[in-house]
Amino acid sequence: MSDNAIGLIVLACIFGASLLGMLMRPALSQHHLSADTKDSVKLGMGLVGTMAALILGLLVAAAKSAYDTEKSEVTQMAAKLVFLDRVLANYGPESADSRALLRRMVEGSLSRMWPDERSHHSQLEPIGSGAEEVNKAIQKLAPRNDVQGSLKSQAMGVVTDVGQLRWLLFEQSGSSISMPLLIVVISWLAIIFFSWGLFAPSNSIAIAALLLAALSVSGAIFLILELDQPFDGLIHISSAPMRNALAHLGK
Repeated sequence: MSDNAIGLIVLACIFGASLLGMLMRPALSQHHLSADTKDSVKLGMGLVGTMAALILGLLVAAAKSAYDTEKSEVTQMAAKLVFLDRVLANYGPESADSRALLRRMVEGSLSRMWPDERSHHSQLEPIGSGAEEVNKAIQKLAPRNDVQGSLKSQAMGVVTDVGQLRWLLFEQSGSSISMPLLIVVISWLAIIFFSWGLFAPSNSIAIAALLLAALSVSGAIFLILELDQPFDGLIHISSAPMRNALAHLGK
């Protein structure tokens, strides 16, 4: 299910709970709507609202932290790819095949990680990306002097780092958000909106205010889900670092 669909479902649940409260209000007897009853409900919902706000903040922070971490890893990988190409260029013309394989690997990674058609999901699995071919090509280089030997060692170290970053991105592609926890928070929010609707006047201003509040809360849930999938959706990691790296390869 897409993040947009989940966001709409959350909006429908939360706003629907407030409308349900409004519909149930005429069925309540007068003593259920007394000032003491309202104060008691406000105290209880204040506690639930505080817990919901705390958990929502934690979920947003966790999703943002995961997003920033993977964004940083993409930037590191792009920088290491450019550095690897420069090391191979300094090695000499013998590394031409390795550099060509490196360029094809980056082109393939771009098309797999950031597909042109957004209906396609990104593919982060390093297998089949061409990294092993680049590694083998560098291993086959036969240094003729100490300088080339040192450059080959540097190149092997960098290509190992790039491979580790790719696998790290793949392993981090799973969700960092606890869905049971998210469901509990949505349930708390529905309870809060139900209580608001129960004591809110049945007029257009009150309904519009509840709708705007529900939109804001469902937007926060949507933001959490989007940040949790940093290579898909509306909020995704930019491919600019990798494209900039590709532009510098082979020069």
